[in-house]
Amino acid sequence: MNISNLHYITDTTQGLEPLLKAGLNWVQLRVKNRNEKEMYNLADSFVALCEKYKAYSIINDYPKLARRVGADGVHLGKEDMSPAEARALLGKDFIIGGTANTFEDVEGLYEAGVDYVGLGPLRFTETKKNLSPVLGLEGYNEIMQSCQANSIRTPIIAIGGIAVEDLAALYDMGLHGVAVSAAIRKAQNPAAAVKAFLAVNAL
Repeated sequence: MNISNLHYITDTTQGLEPLLKAGLNWVQLRVKNRNEKEMYNLADSFVALCEKYKAYSIINDYPKLARRVGADGVHLGKEDMSPAEARALLGKDFIIGGTANTFEDVEGLYEAGVDYVGLGPLRFTETKKNLSPVLGLEGYNEIMQSCQANSIRTPIIAIGGIAVEDLAALYDMGLHGVAVSAAIRKAQNPAAAVKAFLAVNAL
């Protein structure tokens, strides 16, 4: 499995196809406050669209739904099903990611055998309610140094208010990639924003 350097987080399939055409190959669907039928229909069409462009489809929070619609993986928040439970439910080939805000979080997820860790937030973001304490570049640096000292090599993805300008500093610390939403969604040209992120990743 090749964990992408660019994860895009969305709550809709609207406007997603041009981003996939631009080269986006890893998308997480994060939806709240929908009934079960709406969730299923949205997740089902989301997976079909990702499959069309050979992009990885990740469902946030709902392991059973992810399995039902044939997604590639699930991303688990701190209040969700444990990675061990999700692994037992979904099997060894399913991608499982987890959310972290501290080195202890990262260590716990590493020991639980997740495939990647979403670590953040870098700075304040309106995308997520109940935001964990902001890390800033200094916080990331400390956590990454602890990971290296403890031989934790699970891919770590920075998240939370990230812009293209942040990538060089984050990659210098050893981060594997970034997860973004507003930096692409709110861009004047979202497809061009995808290409800008991917261009830095290709350097």
